[in-house]
Amino acid sequence: MNWLTDNKIPVGDWAAGVFDWLQDNFFVVFDAMSIALEALIEGILWVLQSPHPLIVIAVFAGLTYALQRRWQLAAGVILGFLFIVNQGYWEETTESLTLVLSACVVCMGVGVPIGIAAAHRPRLYAAMRPVLDLMQTLPAFVYLIPAIVFFGIGMVPGLIATVIFVVPAPIRLTHLGISSTPTALMEAAQAFGATPRQALWKVELPYALPQIMAGLNQTIMLSLSMVVIAALVGADGLGVPVVRALNSVNTSLGFESGFVIVVVAILLDRMLRMERKG
Repeated sequence: MNWLTDNKIPVGDWAAGVFDWLQDNFFVVFDAMSIALEALIEGILWVLQSPHPLIVIAVFAGLTYALQRRWQLAAGVILGFLFIVNQGYWEETTESLTLVLSACVVCMGVGVPIGIAAAHRPRLYAAMRPVLDLMQTLPAFVYLIPAIVFFGIGMVPGLIATVIFVVPAPIRLTHLGISSTPTALMEAAQAFGATPRQALWKVELPYALPQIMAGLNQTIMLSLSMVVIAALVGADGLGVPVVRALNSVNTSLGFESGFVIVVVAILLDRMLRMERKG
């Protein structure tokens, strides 16, 4: 078998060559992306950290009630965030929420239009499927390498790695929701003279909304799963105490910060869960 190992296919060298070429020829694009994403992160962080924590908690509770129309869930959100404040992790939580919300803005802004286009063009989705499979199965740590190469250390590379790992979810679920629109509804819209754009906005998107919201929910959950990994490239948030606990074998710190991440995940899941009625 020596001949096989001696003639190794240079996959790693090819990848390194591609990264070097991109860095040499598209550094202006990466710099512009970094500036835009940093502005997005700083804006969301300012909104979450400038007001008093109780004001932010009240806003989240009001948003929960507006979306779910259940005071029990709103009360649960209040209690969950008060627990986070009690544990002394409010600042880290707002930083992690900033990363999650930024990832949601980027992933939904990119994933929903691509999912719609893929639902209307089966050949496009067939070509995209292997790429989406690769993006979801490749270990998330691998995404940190090009993120560091192109964007350095900090919140931006953490956000980029998160987006690459997460964006297949909204694409797939948007495609599923649009493509599962009943034929009878589309035929009725066409019979009443609806244009393709009108059919999209008035028939397909309303029908696919639960699936799109499920994509948003998955985006949030997967983004939270990247919190600890993003901390390895300098991203602030709840991943920092987890990494610190791992390095110092601090069981107390690790359980505290890990449990707070679970609480945040539960709160966001209950806030945004949407089910199709009827």
